[in-house]
Amino acid sequence: MSTVSYYTAEGLKKLREELDQLKSIERPKASQAIAEARDKGDLSENAEYDAAKEAQGMLEMRIAKLEEVHSNARLIDETHLDVSKVLVLSNVKIKNQANGMELKYTLVAESEADLKTGKISVTSPIGKGLLGKSVGQVAEITVPNGKLNFEVLEISRD
Repeated sequence: MSTVSYYTAEGLKKLREELDQLKSIERPKASQAIAEARDKGDLSENAEYDAAKEAQGMLEMRIAKLEEVHSNARLIDETHLDVSKVLVLSNVKIKNQANGMELKYTLVAESEADLKTGKISVTSPIGKGLLGKSVGQVAEITVPNGKLNFEVLEISRD
């Protein structure tokens, strides 16, 4: 049984775009590569044909996986989210109590996480530790280096 994945509107749009790209552009390219390799002669000794068939198989697996993810994807309704606690789609400003450094993160689904843009997964150690916390609370988070304490300074939604 497949698990349900929760997406923002932006994340769901990216998923659909990738699926459309694979189906409408990459799939015909793979078919064309197989046809060209087939035209080159004896298939029993044609490494190019074998490679093209293998590439097509990998592409079809990727398409099937994305279709499964898409069919189990659910859009998060941001209007019903509680702003008093850290939840998915919360913008959180936290303070590392050890060094006083302040950080800002947006908690997102695992598939949308991107540390470069400040989006961390709710399944990451920091994301898990912050879930359910309110402003002023301290989250003790176990990371590979040990334990870190983060104070929640602000919670907001965009």
